[in-house]
Amino acid sequence: MQSIKANTYTGWCWFGASVSIAWWATISIFASMVSRTGKLQHLCMRRWSRDCLWLSRTLVEIEGLENIDRKHPQIFIANHNSLHDILSLSAYMPVQFRWVAKKSLFNVPFMGWHMSRAGYVAIDRDNPRLAAKSIIEAASIIRQGNNVIAFPEGTRSGTGDLGSFQSGVFALALRAAVAVVPISIEGSYRVIMPKTREVNPGVIIRIKIGQPIDVGAYSRSDKRLLMEKVRRIMEQNLAELRARRRPNEELADPVFRWIYGKKAAVIA
Repeated sequence: MQSIKANTYTGWCWFGASVSIAWWATISIFASMVSRTGKLQHLCMRRWSRDCLWLSRTLVEIEGLENIDRKHPQIFIANHNSLHDILSLSAYMPVQFRWVAKKSLFNVPFMGWHMSRAGYVAIDRDNPRLAAKSIIEAASIIRQGNNVIAFPEGTRSGTGDLGSFQSGVFALALRAAVAVVPISIEGSYRVIMPKTREVNPGVIIRIKIGQPIDVGAYSRSDKRLLMEKVRRIMEQNLAELRARRRPNEELADPVFRWIYGKKAAVIA
């Protein structure tokens, strides 16, 4: 019976998410024909993200919003564990921003076209010469007043631990000469069960936005030093957020109790 309940709930979540994606993506495409700034597309992404968080019964606790400069562009650097990192940041960041994504994604039919029209920032990771060119172009976009969010790990860790950082986003930060803001996200990997598509209701995702780092003290050759500082801050904040997690906190959610019972063991 538990398996039937879990599969029923998971099916409901994925179906609802698909409907929401189709609806808001359609609106977003038409919006891109009216405005090329990406602002309307961003609002559609925010609405879709909130829909998906509601469907998965995911709670988000976010702190450090005072570290966001609403008047000047910043580069937000976050750890990446799952799809719910994207959903949480899209839903709860109080400013417009654009994602930094690998350039190969912009070549995917339809998705790449839409990413370009939404103003996403492309970084070429495969060709060193093109990578340098894409960083210069991306820095220009940021200096025009656009906030961006990047995942320096390049891929999802899936475990909650920080993976290896790639240096491209730090080279971008030094080229753009704007403040870098570390963001630590804890708990997102527990929403969609590892190696499955099963949705775990009642998870609390905790986000801490760190203090901005002035890159003016770094030269362009210091990207490794900047990368190490950001990593230290993110690790410290992740440890702090993990310490706040309460044992079996998902049991507070009625859907979780309906599926697994009142004494269920919760994923670590």
